[in-house]
Amino acid sequence: MNAHAPEFGTQDSDWTGFRVSVVGIGVAGFACADALLQRDAAVTIHDAADGDKQAERATILEILGARLELGSQPQLPADCQLLVVSPGVPPHASVIVEALDRGVPVWGELELAWRLRRGNAARWLFVTGTNGKTTTTLMLESMLKAGGKKTAAVGNIGVSLVEAVTSGMAFDVFAIEVGAPQLPFVHTVSPLAAACLNVAEDHVDHFGSFEAYVAAKARVFERTQKACIYNVEDPATEQMVAEAEVIEGARAIGYTLGAPRLSMLGVVDEFLVDRAFIPNRSTHAQELATVADVRPAAPHNIGNALAAAALARAYGLAPGAIREGLRTFTPAGHRIADVATIGGVRYVDDSKATNGHAAATSLAAYDNVVWIAGGLAKGQEFDDLVIASAKRLRAAVLLGQDRSRIAEALARHAPQVPVHEVSATDTSAMAEVVRLAAAAAQSGDTVLLAPGCASWDMYRDYAQRGDAFASAVKALE
Repeated sequence: MNAHAPEFGTQDSDWTGFRVSVVGIGVAGFACADALLQRDAAVTIHDAADGDKQAERATILEILGARLELGSQPQLPADCQLLVVSPGVPPHASVIVEALDRGVPVWGELELAWRLRRGNAARWLFVTGTNGKTTTTLMLESMLKAGGKKTAAVGNIGVSLVEAVTSGMAFDVFAIEVGAPQLPFVHTVSPLAAACLNVAEDHVDHFGSFEAYVAAKARVFERTQKACIYNVEDPATEQMVAEAEVIEGARAIGYTLGAPRLSMLGVVDEFLVDRAFIPNRSTHAQELATVADVRPAAPHNIGNALAAAALARAYGLAPGAIREGLRTFTPAGHRIADVATIGGVRYVDDSKATNGHAAATSLAAYDNVVWIAGGLAKGQEFDDLVIASAKRLRAAVLLGQDRSRIAEALARHAPQVPVHEVSATDTSAMAEVVRLAAAAAQSGDTVLLAPGCASWDMYRDYAQRGDAFASAVKALE
């Protein structure tokens, strides 16, 4: 069997008795297994973890008829006919390597969702990028809803795409957040339009190299039907578009924070404008919204709005819906969120800045910063980040397992910046971090939580870390 042209798994396939192994029992894996069991496939669930969440989901799937193999490294059954892998499974995992060696097709959640969509005519709009995916996807959803479309933000955003396409609801269009780990095993997926916001070092531990990570990101443009949207300020995203195998007629559409050239969206004075999706684009630009409609109006967030607008315009949305969607959009939590202003010092929670590129983007939005950073570095180095941000730093307060990596980069490239390290890893740590940051800050400064690292060494997730920061700031008041 060939993963690119399988003899099964089309919209009208009979899955009865088909032997499928699903690796990973998180949100995506659970939805995949559930959908296959509902179609009478013979499903085996594999997950090396066997915690409470896994056990709860496993119990449900076992009742539905799944065979369970939890608490050990996944082994490919001898009779397996299809392997479906969750995003958390690295491409070099032994179970995937064995499947490929044996000629067993390997699909990710996106591929299974595409095959199971049946008569669901909803168009797919993809958003990927190292940073800004969730905000852009939610902006896009808000625009589509403002245009009267039946839509949902799904995918990497926490709502399984498989669940959405098999729900029986008549959606018009999906706003789909796509993380790089979802892309290695897509084979026939064909989005109407796709956008890559940026590319920077991340997930190196998952893919084995930065080059493999970039190659996975680039697959978001494969088989795009109408518009491949790239960031003019990030040449790597344009290169991805140039090299993509797309449907004939698909266009390359750029977006920029400056005045747009032909086939771009951009900013003119205080307006977001379109020179890509209008008939007279060679001589005119269509106003879509104002910079003031974007909240918060940090430069990178204006870029997010332009990318979302480009996807919405590719779908055919009118300018008024884009403007209204931005005005009614509520940002997700822990993304450059103002917590308080105390004694003239602004406290900002950007706990979602879990890699160096995101932290650099966040730091660039402020002039004088006391920077709170640290956590799990995921194989990153921080020299470029420190070089780019040094002139903005009043001081740095570091916590978490890999804080020394940031401290060393600061010592090399910004020795004039005072650095405070907090070694505690319990619930008292953030209170100490905020106390030190407050002491270092001057009126007019911003104390910015932009960790540049993952949170799992100390917190359940970035949201819990952000909440701890907000609580510590409130205690100052």
